[in-house]
Amino acid sequence: MPFTKIQTEKLSQSVVRQIELLILRGILRPGERLPSERELSDRLGVSRPSLRDAVAELQDRGLLVSRAGAGIYVADVLGSAFSEALVQLFATHDEAVFDYLAFRRDMEGLAAERAARMGSDTDLKVVEVIFRKMEAAHVKRDPTDEASLDAAFHLSIIEASHNVVMLHMMRSMYDLLRQGVFYNRQMMFKNRVTRDMLLNQHRAINDGLQARDPAAARSAVEAHLNYVEQSLSDQIKADRHEAVARQRFDHEQSR
Repeated sequence: MPFTKIQTEKLSQSVVRQIELLILRGILRPGERLPSERELSDRLGVSRPSLRDAVAELQDRGLLVSRAGAGIYVADVLGSAFSEALVQLFATHDEAVFDYLAFRRDMEGLAAERAARMGSDTDLKVVEVIFRKMEAAHVKRDPTDEASLDAAFHLSIIEASHNVVMLHMMRSMYDLLRQGVFYNRQMMFKNRVTRDMLLNQHRAINDGLQARDPAAARSAVEAHLNYVEQSLSDQIKADRHEAVARQRFDHEQSR
């Protein structure tokens, strides 16, 4: 008969499964510090030895890391998504920039559709809160905060789509974007007209999501990334033209 005795699960295994799920679902993020041992054991309602056993197992599996004198952190599980050699190729070829944007357009369009259909009311509230922060940051002369919130806004839509594979893949892509591998996001926000356009595009995305209109949400995402693509193409051409103009100028100066 295909039956076996029920085994009582060790408390440490319950802790392991809970932390695993928090990492898998993107709630605990790479680099995030866990509460102190005392606080975490109190929150979980387990003894410190049980907690230590769980943490040790998660460290052995590469999901948590210990930093001397600083505590326990979620491991940078995104670090192995792309090899260093591939990252360097991305950074040195314009072709990768436009492939990256095409990939984002497909993935984020799908995520926006899913979020509009499947996201909970709380998911959409998170998107709304981040967009309101973008509006507040928009009036500042320094675009740094608004550029940072741009990534948070797009990731909140991925999170609201409730696909954990897409979530971790896109987080990895955004990590490269933050490093400036594909292009300098800050440059997109330095021009006031461009900033206004970007805010209006994010507003259209948010409106589609809040209305739970999958087609409108996807269309707004695609329009936004089409604009980013065209802006980058124009900038690359402008940079090339400027390089040629400088050569002409230097040559004329030397005659």
